[in-house]
Amino acid sequence: MPWSVAPLRLGRSWVLAADAASLAARWDRLLHTDDEADRTALFHPTRARTPHTAVAQLPGQPGATTRFARERGRCPRPVRIAHGPYDQQWLIPDHRLIDAARPELWRVADEHQVHLLEPAREAPPRTGQRGARAAAGAPGPGAPGPAPRATTPAGGSRSAGSGTPAGPPPAEAELSFAALLPDGHSPAGRPGRIRPLYRRPGAREPNVAPGLLAHLTRRLGREVAAGDLFAWIAAVAQRGPEGATAVPLTASPDLWEAGVALGRRRVWLHTRGARGGPSPGAAGAAAGTAGRPRLPGGQRPYVRAALAGRLSLDALSYDADERALCLGNGRISPVAYAAWDYHSGGVRVLESWFERRATPGPAGTLDAIGPRDWPQEWTSDLLELITVLTLLAELREPAERLRKELADGPLISAGELADAGVLPVPDAARRPASVLDHHEEGPEGQFALL
Repeated sequence: MPWSVAPLRLGRSWVLAADAASLAARWDRLLHTDDEADRTALFHPTRARTPHTAVAQLPGQPGATTRFARERGRCPRPVRIAHGPYDQQWLIPDHRLIDAARPELWRVADEHQVHLLEPAREAPPRTGQRGARAAAGAPGPGAPGPAPRATTPAGGSRSAGSGTPAGPPPAEAELSFAALLPDGHSPAGRPGRIRPLYRRPGAREPNVAPGLLAHLTRRLGREVAAGDLFAWIAAVAQRGPEGATAVPLTASPDLWEAGVALGRRRVWLHTRGARGGPSPGAAGAAAGTAGRPRLPGGQRPYVRAALAGRLSLDALSYDADERALCLGNGRISPVAYAAWDYHSGGVRVLESWFERRATPGPAGTLDAIGPRDWPQEWTSDLLELITVLTLLAELREPAERLRKELADGPLISAGELADAGVLPVPDAARRPASVLDHHEEGPEGQFALL
Protein backbone atom coordinates (compact mmCIF):
# COMPACT_ATOMS: atom_id res chain seq x y z
CA MET A 1 0.00 0.00 0.00
CA PRO A 2 2.40 2.70 -1.25
CA TRP A 3 0.31 5.83 -0.56
CA SER A 4 0.18 6.87 3.08
CA VAL A 5 -0.97 9.98 4.92
CA ALA A 6 0.26 11.50 8.16
CA PRO A 7 -2.18 11.60 11.09
CA LEU A 8 -4.43 14.59 11.63
CA ARG A 9 -3.00 17.39 13.74
CA LEU A 10 -5.89 19.20 15.39
CA GLY A 11 -3.97 22.02 17.06
CA ARG A 12 -6.79 22.50 19.60
CA SER A 13 -8.35 19.70 21.58
CA TRP A 14 -11.77 21.33 22.06
CA VAL A 15 -12.85 20.45 18.49
CA LEU A 16 -12.90 16.74 19.47
CA ALA A 17 -15.23 15.20 22.09
CA ALA A 18 -16.80 11.91 23.06
CA ASP A 19 -20.28 13.39 22.53
CA ALA A 20 -21.61 15.68 19.83
CA ALA A 21 -23.66 17.92 22.15
CA SER A 22 -20.52 19.17 23.92
CA LEU A 23 -19.06 20.35 20.61
CA ALA A 24 -22.13 22.45 19.84
CA ALA A 25 -22.02 23.94 23.35
CA ARG A 26 -18.32 24.80 22.96
CA TRP A 27 -18.99 26.46 19.59
CA ASP A 28 -21.80 28.56 21.07
CA ARG A 29 -19.66 29.59 24.04
CA LEU A 30 -16.89 30.73 21.70
CA LEU A 31 -19.18 32.72 19.42
CA HIS A 32 -21.00 34.38 22.34
CA THR A 33 -17.77 35.62 23.96
CA ASP A 34 -17.80 39.33 23.16
CA ASP A 35 -14.32 40.31 24.29
CA GLU A 36 -11.98 39.74 21.36
CA ALA A 37 -8.98 38.84 23.52
CA ASP A 38 -11.01 36.31 25.52
CA ARG A 39 -12.46 34.86 22.34
CA THR A 40 -9.00 34.50 20.81
CA ALA A 41 -7.72 32.78 23.94
CA LEU A 42 -10.64 30.33 23.88
CA PHE A 43 -9.98 29.66 20.19
CA HIS A 44 -6.40 28.66 21.09
CA PRO A 45 -4.49 30.12 18.10
CA THR A 46 -1.46 28.39 16.65
CA ARG A 47 0.96 29.21 13.84
CA ALA A 48 -1.29 27.28 11.45
CA ARG A 49 -4.69 28.60 12.60
CA THR A 50 -5.93 31.84 14.13
CA PRO A 51 -9.44 33.37 13.97
CA HIS A 52 -8.20 35.37 10.96
CA THR A 53 -6.70 32.49 8.93
CA ALA A 54 -8.18 32.04 5.43
CA VAL A 55 -8.45 28.38 4.38
CA ALA A 56 -10.29 26.27 1.83
CA GLN A 57 -13.35 24.18 2.58
CA LEU A 58 -12.83 20.73 4.04
CA PRO A 59 -13.60 18.25 1.21
CA GLY A 60 -17.05 16.75 1.43
CA GLN A 61 -18.16 19.06 4.25
CA PRO A 62 -20.49 22.08 4.01
CA GLY A 63 -18.46 24.30 6.37
CA ALA A 64 -17.97 28.00 5.67
CA THR A 65 -14.75 29.46 4.28
CA THR A 66 -15.07 32.99 5.65
CA ARG A 67 -12.53 33.88 8.31
CA PHE A 68 -13.62 32.51 11.66
CA ALA A 69 -13.42 35.97 13.26
CA ARG A 70 -16.55 36.84 11.21
CA GLU A 71 -18.39 33.59 12.00
CA ARG A 72 -21.92 34.01 13.41
CA GLY A 73 -23.59 30.78 12.30
CA ARG A 74 -24.43 27.49 13.95
CA CYS A 75 -21.92 24.75 14.67
CA PRO A 76 -21.36 22.43 11.67
CA ARG A 77 -22.83 19.00 12.26
CA PRO A 78 -20.11 16.96 14.05
CA VAL A 79 -18.86 13.85 12.31
CA ARG A 80 -17.90 10.53 13.88
CA ILE A 81 -14.23 9.64 13.45
CA ALA A 82 -11.95 6.82 14.58
CA HIS A 83 -9.84 8.13 17.47
CA GLY A 84 -6.84 5.86 17.80
CA PRO A 85 -7.12 2.10 17.36
CA TYR A 86 -10.33 1.37 19.31
CA ASP A 87 -12.17 4.58 20.19
CA GLN A 88 -14.73 6.61 18.25
CA GLN A 89 -15.25 10.31 18.93
CA TRP A 90 -16.94 13.37 17.41
CA LEU A 91 -15.14 16.12 15.50
CA ILE A 92 -16.23 19.56 14.27
CA PRO A 93 -15.47 19.23 10.52
CA ASP A 94 -14.39 22.83 10.02
CA HIS A 95 -11.08 23.38 8.22
CA ARG A 96 -10.64 26.73 9.95
CA LEU A 97 -10.33 24.94 13.30
CA ILE A 98 -7.91 22.13 12.38
CA ASP A 99 -4.21 22.76 11.92
CA ALA A 100 -3.62 19.82 9.56
CA ALA A 101 -6.87 18.13 8.53
CA ARG A 102 -5.27 16.05 5.72
CA PRO A 103 -7.78 16.99 2.95
CA GLU A 104 -6.52 14.11 0.80
CA LEU A 105 -8.07 11.69 3.33
CA TRP A 106 -11.43 13.47 3.34
CA ARG A 107 -11.56 13.41 -0.48
CA VAL A 108 -11.56 9.62 -0.60
CA ALA A 109 -13.71 8.96 2.49
CA ASP A 110 -16.96 7.18 1.62
CA GLU A 111 -18.98 4.06 2.39
CA HIS A 112 -16.42 1.85 0.59
CA GLN A 113 -13.23 3.14 2.17
CA VAL A 114 -11.29 1.34 4.89
CA HIS A 115 -8.04 2.46 6.45
CA LEU A 116 -5.00 0.67 7.80
CA LEU A 117 -3.42 2.43 10.78
CA GLU A 118 0.20 1.63 11.41
CA PRO A 119 2.15 2.64 14.50
CA ALA A 120 5.42 4.50 14.20
CA ARG A 121 8.72 2.71 13.88
CA GLU A 122 10.54 2.03 17.09
CA ALA A 123 12.30 4.90 18.85
CA PRO A 124 15.01 4.65 21.52
CA PRO A 125 13.45 3.47 24.81
CA ARG A 126 11.99 6.24 26.94
CA THR A 127 13.02 6.59 30.54
CA GLY A 128 10.61 6.84 33.44
CA GLN A 129 7.49 4.93 34.41
CA ARG A 130 5.46 5.84 31.35
CA GLY A 131 8.21 4.73 28.98
CA ALA A 132 8.68 1.46 30.84
CA ARG A 133 4.95 0.84 30.68
CA ALA A 134 4.86 1.36 26.92
CA ALA A 135 7.92 -0.82 26.35
CA ALA A 136 6.31 -3.65 28.30
CA GLY A 137 3.09 -3.53 26.27
CA ALA A 138 1.79 -5.38 23.26
CA PRO A 139 3.78 -5.87 20.02
CA GLY A 140 5.89 -2.90 19.12
CA PRO A 141 5.19 -0.36 16.42
CA GLY A 142 6.11 -0.78 12.78
CA ALA A 143 5.59 0.67 9.33
CA PRO A 144 4.54 -1.34 6.26
CA GLY A 145 6.79 -0.74 3.30
CA PRO A 146 5.71 0.46 -0.12
CA ALA A 147 4.27 -2.94 -0.95
CA PRO A 148 3.66 -6.21 0.87
CA ARG A 149 6.95 -8.08 0.70
CA ALA A 150 7.93 -11.69 1.06
CA THR A 151 10.41 -12.29 3.85
CA THR A 152 11.58 -15.02 6.09
CA PRO A 153 10.91 -14.47 9.78
CA ALA A 154 14.50 -13.28 10.10
CA GLY A 155 13.93 -10.64 7.43
CA GLY A 156 15.65 -12.23 4.41
CA SER A 157 13.93 -13.21 1.19
CA ARG A 158 12.84 -16.80 0.70
CA SER A 159 11.77 -18.05 -2.69
CA ALA A 160 8.52 -19.84 -3.38
CA GLY A 161 8.68 -23.56 -2.82
CA SER A 162 11.18 -23.32 0.01
CA GLY A 163 9.82 -25.08 3.06
CA THR A 164 12.89 -24.85 5.24
CA PRO A 165 11.86 -23.86 8.76
CA ALA A 166 13.47 -20.68 10.02
CA GLY A 167 12.69 -20.90 13.73
CA PRO A 168 9.68 -19.41 15.49
CA PRO A 169 7.72 -16.77 13.55
CA PRO A 170 8.18 -13.12 14.51
CA ALA A 171 5.65 -11.32 16.67
CA GLU A 172 2.43 -10.04 15.18
CA ALA A 173 2.44 -6.43 14.02
CA GLU A 174 0.14 -4.11 15.95
CA LEU A 175 -2.04 -2.74 13.15
CA SER A 176 -5.59 -1.45 13.42
CA PHE A 177 -8.32 -0.77 10.87
CA ALA A 178 -11.09 1.82 10.56
CA ALA A 179 -14.04 2.43 8.28
CA LEU A 180 -14.53 5.90 9.75
CA LEU A 181 -12.03 8.58 8.85
CA PRO A 182 -9.20 8.08 11.39
CA ASP A 183 -7.26 10.78 13.19
CA GLY A 184 -4.24 8.49 13.58
CA HIS A 185 -3.97 9.04 17.34
CA SER A 186 -1.58 6.63 19.03
CA PRO A 187 -1.94 5.57 22.68
CA ALA A 188 1.84 5.18 22.75
CA GLY A 189 2.21 8.87 21.91
CA ARG A 190 4.07 8.41 18.60
CA PRO A 191 1.60 8.38 15.68
CA GLY A 192 2.49 6.42 12.57
CA ARG A 193 0.79 6.55 9.17
CA ILE A 194 -2.68 6.08 7.69
CA ARG A 195 -3.04 3.96 4.53
CA PRO A 196 -6.45 4.07 2.76
CA LEU A 197 -7.34 1.00 0.71
CA TYR A 198 -8.60 3.09 -2.22
CA ARG A 199 -7.04 6.14 -3.85
CA ARG A 200 -10.32 7.45 -5.30
CA PRO A 201 -13.93 7.52 -4.06
CA GLY A 202 -16.25 4.70 -5.05
CA ALA A 203 -13.69 1.93 -4.38
CA ARG A 204 -11.72 3.00 -7.45
CA GLU A 205 -7.97 2.61 -7.93
CA PRO A 206 -6.78 0.39 -5.07
CA ASN A 207 -3.82 1.68 -3.07
CA VAL A 208 -1.73 -1.34 -4.06
CA ALA A 209 1.60 -1.64 -5.84
CA PRO A 210 0.74 -1.70 -9.57
CA GLY A 211 0.70 -5.24 -10.96
CA LEU A 212 0.63 -6.96 -7.55
CA LEU A 213 -3.02 -8.08 -7.65
CA ALA A 214 -2.62 -9.48 -11.18
CA HIS A 215 0.54 -11.35 -10.19
CA LEU A 216 -1.12 -12.85 -7.11
CA THR A 217 -4.10 -13.90 -9.23
CA ARG A 218 -1.83 -15.77 -11.62
CA ARG A 219 0.34 -17.22 -8.86
CA LEU A 220 -2.49 -18.46 -6.64
CA GLY A 221 -4.81 -19.55 -9.44
CA ARG A 222 -7.76 -17.52 -8.15
CA GLU A 223 -9.02 -13.96 -8.40
CA VAL A 224 -7.35 -11.69 -5.86
CA ALA A 225 -9.14 -8.39 -5.20
CA ALA A 226 -7.87 -5.40 -3.24
CA GLY A 227 -10.08 -6.34 -0.28
CA ASP A 228 -8.53 -9.82 -0.23
CA LEU A 229 -5.02 -8.39 -0.02
CA PHE A 230 -6.14 -5.98 2.70
CA ALA A 231 -7.55 -8.91 4.70
CA TRP A 232 -4.33 -10.90 4.17
CA ILE A 233 -2.30 -8.01 5.58
CA ALA A 234 -4.66 -7.84 8.58
CA ALA A 235 -4.09 -11.54 9.24
CA VAL A 236 -0.34 -12.03 8.80
CA ALA A 237 1.50 -8.70 9.18
CA GLN A 238 4.60 -9.28 11.29
CA ARG A 239 6.81 -7.06 13.37
CA GLY A 240 10.15 -6.94 11.59
CA PRO A 241 13.55 -5.49 12.43
CA GLU A 242 13.60 -2.04 14.06
CA GLY A 243 9.82 -2.01 14.30
CA ALA A 244 9.19 -2.22 10.55
CA THR A 245 6.22 -4.34 9.50
CA ALA A 246 6.77 -7.19 7.04
CA VAL A 247 3.91 -8.78 5.09
CA PRO A 248 4.96 -12.21 3.77
CA LEU A 249 3.10 -13.43 0.69
CA THR A 250 2.32 -17.13 0.60
CA ALA A 251 2.49 -19.22 -2.57
CA SER A 252 -0.03 -21.69 -1.11
CA PRO A 253 -3.63 -21.15 -2.30
CA ASP A 254 -5.05 -22.95 0.75
CA LEU A 255 -3.00 -20.89 3.17
CA TRP A 256 -4.01 -17.74 1.32
CA GLU A 257 -7.71 -18.57 1.70
CA ALA A 258 -7.28 -19.25 5.42
CA GLY A 259 -5.44 -15.97 5.94
CA VAL A 260 -7.99 -13.93 3.99
CA ALA A 261 -10.86 -15.43 6.02
CA LEU A 262 -9.11 -14.62 9.31
CA GLY A 263 -8.22 -11.12 8.17
CA ARG A 264 -11.76 -10.36 7.02
CA ARG A 265 -13.09 -11.21 10.45
CA ARG A 266 -10.42 -9.07 12.12
CA VAL A 267 -11.27 -6.09 9.91
CA TRP A 268 -14.99 -6.69 10.55
CA LEU A 269 -14.38 -6.47 14.30
CA HIS A 270 -12.15 -3.40 14.14
CA THR A 271 -14.73 -1.55 12.02
CA ARG A 272 -17.68 -2.63 14.21
CA GLY A 273 -19.22 -4.61 11.36
CA ALA A 274 -18.93 -1.85 8.73
CA ARG A 275 -16.29 -3.63 6.58
CA GLY A 276 -14.80 -7.08 6.22
CA GLY A 277 -16.71 -10.25 7.03
CA PRO A 278 -16.78 -13.27 4.70
CA SER A 279 -17.06 -12.98 0.95
CA PRO A 280 -20.67 -13.07 -0.32
CA GLY A 281 -21.87 -16.66 -0.40
CA ALA A 282 -18.91 -17.97 1.56
CA ALA A 283 -19.32 -20.36 4.46
CA GLY A 284 -20.20 -18.45 7.64
CA ALA A 285 -21.59 -15.45 5.78
CA ALA A 286 -24.93 -15.83 7.53
CA ALA A 287 -23.65 -17.04 10.88
CA GLY A 288 -22.14 -14.61 13.36
CA THR A 289 -20.82 -12.06 10.88
CA ALA A 290 -23.93 -10.15 9.74
CA GLY A 291 -24.42 -6.67 11.19
CA ARG A 292 -22.53 -5.41 14.21
CA PRO A 293 -20.45 -7.77 16.38
CA ARG A 294 -22.32 -9.69 19.09
CA LEU A 295 -21.23 -12.32 21.57
CA PRO A 296 -23.27 -15.51 21.94
CA GLY A 297 -25.84 -15.77 24.73
CA GLY A 298 -24.30 -16.27 28.15
CA GLN A 299 -21.19 -14.31 27.19
CA ARG A 300 -22.92 -11.07 26.22
CA PRO A 301 -22.21 -8.16 28.60
CA TYR A 302 -25.16 -6.42 30.24
CA VAL A 303 -25.57 -3.44 32.55
CA ARG A 304 -26.30 -4.92 35.99
CA ALA A 305 -26.25 -1.55 37.79
CA ALA A 306 -26.82 1.70 35.92
CA LEU A 307 -23.90 3.99 35.10
CA ALA A 308 -24.86 7.47 36.24
CA GLY A 309 -23.42 10.79 37.34
CA ARG A 310 -20.04 12.19 36.44
CA LEU A 311 -17.52 9.46 37.16
CA SER A 312 -14.03 10.20 38.49
CA LEU A 313 -10.81 8.74 37.10
CA ASP A 314 -10.51 6.26 39.97
CA ALA A 315 -14.04 4.92 39.44
CA LEU A 316 -12.98 2.17 37.01
CA SER A 317 -12.01 -1.28 38.29
CA TYR A 318 -12.34 -4.95 37.38
CA ASP A 319 -13.69 -7.70 39.62
CA ALA A 320 -12.01 -10.88 38.38
CA ASP A 321 -14.09 -13.18 40.59
CA GLU A 322 -17.37 -11.79 39.31
CA ARG A 323 -16.02 -11.07 35.80
CA ALA A 324 -17.48 -7.59 36.18
CA LEU A 325 -16.40 -4.13 35.06
CA CYS A 326 -17.16 -1.60 37.79
CA LEU A 327 -17.61 2.11 37.08
CA GLY A 328 -18.43 3.81 40.37
CA ASN A 329 -21.75 2.29 41.43
CA GLY A 330 -22.31 1.05 37.89
CA ARG A 331 -21.60 -2.54 36.95
CA ILE A 332 -21.31 -4.46 33.67
CA SER A 333 -20.97 -8.24 33.45
CA PRO A 334 -19.93 -10.70 32.24
CA VAL A 335 -16.71 -9.14 31.01
CA ALA A 336 -13.95 -11.56 30.03
CA TYR A 337 -10.53 -10.88 31.53
CA ALA A 338 -9.14 -10.94 27.97
CA ALA A 339 -11.25 -7.84 27.20
CA TRP A 340 -10.23 -6.06 30.41
CA ASP A 341 -6.53 -6.78 29.84
CA TYR A 342 -6.51 -6.00 26.10
CA HIS A 343 -3.61 -3.62 25.40
CA SER A 344 -2.73 -1.34 22.51
CA GLY A 345 0.51 0.62 22.40
CA GLY A 346 1.33 -0.52 25.92
CA VAL A 347 -1.93 0.91 27.29
CA ARG A 348 -4.97 -1.02 28.52
CA VAL A 349 -7.71 -0.15 26.00
CA LEU A 350 -10.65 0.04 28.43
CA GLU A 351 -8.71 2.23 30.85
CA SER A 352 -7.71 4.58 28.03
CA TRP A 353 -11.29 4.73 26.73
CA PHE A 354 -12.64 5.58 30.18
CA GLU A 355 -9.89 8.11 30.94
CA ARG A 356 -10.80 10.16 27.86
CA ARG A 357 -14.38 10.48 29.16
CA ALA A 358 -13.71 10.90 32.88
CA THR A 359 -10.91 13.49 32.67
CA PRO A 360 -12.33 17.02 32.94
CA GLY A 361 -10.86 19.75 30.77
CA PRO A 362 -8.90 22.62 32.35
CA ALA A 363 -11.12 25.22 34.01
CA GLY A 364 -11.81 28.26 31.87
CA THR A 365 -11.21 26.45 28.56
CA LEU A 366 -13.68 25.11 26.03
CA ASP A 367 -12.49 21.60 26.89
CA ALA A 368 -14.13 22.03 30.31
CA ILE A 369 -17.56 22.01 28.64
CA GLY A 370 -18.87 18.45 28.72
CA PRO A 371 -21.84 16.37 29.83
CA ARG A 372 -22.85 16.67 33.48
CA ASP A 373 -24.07 13.09 33.66
CA TRP A 374 -22.89 9.87 32.05
CA PRO A 375 -24.66 9.73 28.63
CA GLN A 376 -26.52 6.56 27.65
CA GLU A 377 -24.67 6.51 24.33
CA TRP A 378 -21.37 6.06 26.21
CA THR A 379 -22.75 2.94 27.87
CA SER A 380 -23.78 1.55 24.49
CA ASP A 381 -20.32 2.32 23.07
CA LEU A 382 -18.68 0.63 26.05
CA LEU A 383 -20.74 -2.54 25.67
CA GLU A 384 -19.80 -2.74 22.01
CA LEU A 385 -16.12 -2.12 22.74
CA ILE A 386 -16.11 -4.93 25.32
CA THR A 387 -17.66 -7.22 22.70
CA VAL A 388 -15.09 -6.27 20.06
CA LEU A 389 -12.12 -6.76 22.39
CA THR A 390 -13.43 -10.15 23.55
CA LEU A 391 -13.84 -11.40 19.99
CA LEU A 392 -10.47 -10.00 18.89
CA ALA A 393 -8.77 -11.83 21.74
CA GLU A 394 -10.29 -15.09 20.46
CA LEU A 395 -8.42 -14.61 17.16
CA ARG A 396 -4.97 -14.71 18.77
CA GLU A 397 -4.61 -18.49 18.73
CA PRO A 398 -5.73 -19.03 15.11
CA ALA A 399 -3.51 -16.13 14.06
CA GLU A 400 -0.53 -17.72 15.81
CA ARG A 401 -1.18 -21.06 14.08
CA LEU A 402 -1.40 -19.29 10.73
CA ARG A 403 1.94 -17.53 11.28
CA LYS A 404 3.61 -20.84 12.12
CA GLU A 405 2.24 -22.49 8.95
CA LEU A 406 3.31 -19.47 6.95
CA ALA A 407 6.84 -19.63 8.35
CA ASP A 408 7.19 -23.24 7.16
CA GLY A 409 5.40 -22.87 3.83
CA PRO A 410 6.33 -21.56 0.37
CA LEU A 411 6.60 -17.81 -0.07
CA ILE A 412 6.62 -15.44 -3.00
CA SER A 413 10.01 -13.76 -2.90
CA ALA A 414 10.87 -10.12 -3.43
CA GLY A 415 12.97 -11.21 -6.39
CA GLU A 416 9.95 -12.79 -8.01
CA LEU A 417 7.99 -9.55 -7.57
CA ALA A 418 10.87 -7.62 -9.14
CA ASP A 419 10.94 -10.00 -12.11
CA ALA A 420 7.18 -9.50 -12.51
CA GLY A 421 7.61 -5.71 -12.60
CA VAL A 422 5.82 -5.16 -9.29
CA LEU A 423 8.95 -3.86 -7.58
CA PRO A 424 10.20 -1.21 -7.37
CA VAL A 425 6.98 0.72 -6.84
CA PRO A 426 6.67 3.81 -9.10
CA ASP A 427 6.84 7.17 -7.34
CA ALA A 428 3.41 8.16 -8.68
CA ALA A 429 1.81 5.36 -6.63
CA ARG A 430 3.12 6.97 -3.45
CA ARG A 431 1.31 10.25 -4.12
CA PRO A 432 -2.44 10.94 -3.76
CA ALA A 433 -4.51 10.61 -6.91
CA SER A 434 -5.79 13.82 -8.49
CA VAL A 435 -9.57 14.32 -8.45
CA LEU A 436 -10.10 16.29 -11.65
CA ASP A 437 -13.91 16.46 -11.45
CA HIS A 438 -14.18 17.52 -7.82
CA HIS A 439 -15.06 21.16 -7.07
CA GLU A 440 -14.10 22.55 -3.67
CA GLU A 441 -14.68 25.98 -2.20
CA GLY A 442 -11.47 27.86 -1.52
CA PRO A 443 -10.78 30.65 0.99
CA GLU A 444 -13.44 33.38 1.11
CA GLY A 445 -15.75 31.53 -1.28
CA GLN A 446 -13.35 31.04 -4.18
CA PHE A 447 -13.51 27.76 -6.11
CA ALA A 448 -10.74 25.43 -7.18
CA LEU A 449 -10.72 22.48 -9.59
CA LEU A 450 -8.55 19.67 -8.24
